[in-house]
Amino acid sequence: MHFVMDAAGEQRLSEFLDRVGGALANKKRKASFAIYAAGLLGDGERKSMEPIAARAVGAPEKVDALHQRLGHFLTDSRWSDRAVRREAANYALAAITARELVDTWIVDDTGFLKQGTHSVGVQRQYTGSAGKITNCQLGVSLSVATRTEHLPIDFELYLPRTWTDDKARRAEAQIPKEVVFKTKPELALGMIDRALEDNVPRGVVLADEGYGHSSEFRRALRERGLDYAVAVNANTTVWVTDQKGGRGRVKWSVREVAQALGKRRFRQTTWREGTRGLLHARFAARRVVVAHDDGQPVAEREQVWLLMEWRDGEARPEHFYLLTLPQNTSRKKLVRILKERYRTERAYEDLKGELGLDHFEGRRFAGWHHHVSVALCCYAFIISEKVRAFSPSARGARRTPTDRRPTGAPLRGLVPHCPPGGGARDLRMASSLPAVPPKEPELLAG
Repeated sequence: MHFVMDAAGEQRLSEFLDRVGGALANKKRKASFAIYAAGLLGDGERKSMEPIAARAVGAPEKVDALHQRLGHFLTDSRWSDRAVRREAANYALAAITARELVDTWIVDDTGFLKQGTHSVGVQRQYTGSAGKITNCQLGVSLSVATRTEHLPIDFELYLPRTWTDDKARRAEAQIPKEVVFKTKPELALGMIDRALEDNVPRGVVLADEGYGHSSEFRRALRERGLDYAVAVNANTTVWVTDQKGGRGRVKWSVREVAQALGKRRFRQTTWREGTRGLLHARFAARRVVVAHDDGQPVAEREQVWLLMEWRDGEARPEHFYLLTLPQNTSRKKLVRILKERYRTERAYEDLKGELGLDHFEGRRFAGWHHHVSVALCCYAFIISEKVRAFSPSARGARRTPTDRRPTGAPLRGLVPHCPPGGGARDLRMASSLPAVPPKEPELLAG
């Protein structure tokens, strides 16, 4: 999908920056936010503070002053990431939900590759972004999705104990006293609680095995009134139930359940069309009661769906999921909802490749979160513009194709890119941008 940002679009961007900037409660912060957001939305290979400053002002003698201003805005200025992200999410959700309902909430994490040991949260750890253990930061995200759109609304930096338990490192990165070690599922639950408090339209919570294998995480979701569809370990034990809900006497691992069913009970199911054709695998589903040891009486445990996936080229089923959807839910619907999680990778690629999500070069805790907040705001605007490019039909919400851009394809056409070095366009995108002040004390205020 391609369209050109016309005068009306530029006016909407200016109004959007003004609206979100209002959560900053300070005119100079608001202006710095607009400059930085314009830099992330504009062209340019590197989207860290100094290159953004250079493209924005053009004149070399003014670059250092604007660089300092942006550095202060991101790393030292105290403003609420939650308030800014909430405004951006509400703006985008108004456009998205005018066409179709939110189906799912997706919890996931992504790596930010780093060199050295001083960037807050960095250590050698596994990240799916690189597919290996490497030196990186990890960010946990919460996104909401409809059948066609995917909107990241929140992010938290995962801090290993090597950071939370090290006083010197905490001081260097200015980690707030109230920030303590939390597992990735605990970080995810914190974001889910914020979304519930902010009345984000509810959806089925999707997550990979790193979250779904935690019985505490699954139980916490149910206590909050949320359904889930999550991956679990092959050794997860269950009791298989009959059509009347009766529980079998023998506990099985989910892998043993799949093996006992045999190949004939797995049915090929297609969930959507990808860039290389239809996406499909063989699936089988059974109702089960999970046999985890959490102190809850067995008789009080709910029945859930066990969905087993047998992918092409695999000798046996290797992927297992638990879902709390109603008993009359079809296998095809179970698969379709579950597979919505994989669109998060597309959003990560866009955020990193086009909006500089992983370009932040600062080392402080607040700076990382502030940078991510601005990137999320930019993405929210892009999604709202994409939705507006499709007019609803007379009967209501018109379905549009799922984003089928190839992996790595740019977002050009969705945002107003300017030619390299063309700072003037960046500044025109926010009518409230002031001229860069000439004196350093003024730059550091606010």
